[in-house]
Amino acid sequence: MEITPQQLAEQLKGGYDAQIVDVREAAEVADGMIPGAKHIALGELPERLKDLDMSRPVIAICRSGRRSAAAADQLTAAGFTAYTVPGGMLDWTAAGLPVS
Repeated sequence: MEITPQQLAEQLKGGYDAQIVDVREAAEVADGMIPGAKHIALGELPERLKDLDMSRPVIAICRSGRRSAAAADQLTAAGFTAYTVPGGMLDWTAAGLPVS
């Protein structure tokens, strides 16, 4: 499933109780992440699933959307409700949305 940066920002403003997982590499997240996001690089995701709450949806984001789609597939296969952000952080920042 997909959620646009604008939809995600609106839902977060409204108190949406999702877990945002940034699956980029450490050097990439140094440029900023969505406030409140958790960093779990895509390669670490299988062994870090226990760090996520299965009762809450997971929004996976990366730089452009390719890795987050792979992450969402892994999360869905593990029983999570997972979304990906097409366009990733490139579209998030281009829309002027906040980063921390």
